[in-house]
Amino acid sequence: MSTPLDMNALKARQQAAWASGDYAVIGTTLQLVGERLAEACDLRWDEQVLDVAAGNGNATLAAARRGCQVTSTDYVGELLKRGEERARAERLSNVVFQVADVEALPFQDGVFDAVVSTFGVMFAPDQAQAARELGRVCRPDGRIGLANWTPQGFVGQMFKTLGRHVPPPAGALPPSRWGDEEQLHILFGDAIGSIKVTREHFNFRYRSAAHFIEVFRTWYGPVHKAFASLDGDKASALESDLSQLLNDSNVAQGSALVVPSEYLEVVITRR
Repeated sequence: MSTPLDMNALKARQQAAWASGDYAVIGTTLQLVGERLAEACDLRWDEQVLDVAAGNGNATLAAARRGCQVTSTDYVGELLKRGEERARAERLSNVVFQVADVEALPFQDGVFDAVVSTFGVMFAPDQAQAARELGRVCRPDGRIGLANWTPQGFVGQMFKTLGRHVPPPAGALPPSRWGDEEQLHILFGDAIGSIKVTREHFNFRYRSAAHFIEVFRTWYGPVHKAFASLDGDKASALESDLSQLLNDSNVAQGSALVVPSEYLEVVITRR
C-alpha cells in the first residue's frame, strides 16, 4: 500500500526551491508573455486584477501598465520584493504586493474582474485546489488568464530531464498538466463559461547551451536545487542531458542559442 503524498511537505520543498537562486534574473526575460496575456484578457482601466504566483511580477506590471488596480501575490516574499522594485521604478502606484498561497487565497468570493498567472499557478502542489481558488475569487463573467508550459515543449522536456535525475515525490502531479487543454477542462470544470486556448512560443535566447545551464543552475530555483543535490558524475550527467536537449532544440544553427518553448495562453470566462 502506497503512502499518501504529504502535500505540506511537497509545498515546503517547492517553496524552498523557488526561494533559492533568484528567479527574477530569469523572470524578467519572460516579460513578453505577461504583455501578451494582458492583451488576450482584454484588461481595462480600473479593473481589479489578481496576479497569483506572480514571481517578480511580469503579469502584474502588464496589468498595471493598462491602468488596472492590481494585487500581486506569491508565497515567496523575496520574489514579490523584486516585483515591487520594478513597479516603483516605473512609478506604478496602482499595485499592492501581498504574500499569499494560491491554494488558500485570502480574498472574498468574486472580488476580481480578472485573475492571471504566467508560469506560476501551474507549480502549485494541489492543482485541483489551486484551480478552485482561482475560480472562487474571480467574479462571474470575469476572466482567468494563464500562461502554462506544455508537456511536449522545451520547458516541459527540461522538467522531465530534471525528474530523471532527481525524481519528484511519488504521487506528485507534473506541473505541465496545466499545459494540456483536456486537463484544464478537468481542473476548472463547471467554473468554465467559455475557454480560449492558443498555442504560443517563447524563445529562450542565450549565448550557448553552456551559457543557458550556467544561468539556470545559478538563478533558477528548480535547476539550482537539482544540481545542488547531485555530486560529481551525477551532476555531470544532468549537465550532459540538458546540453543535449538544448542543442537538439536550438534553431539558431550554431551562431547562438535560440530555443522556442511552447506554452498555452489560456483565457477562461468565468461562468
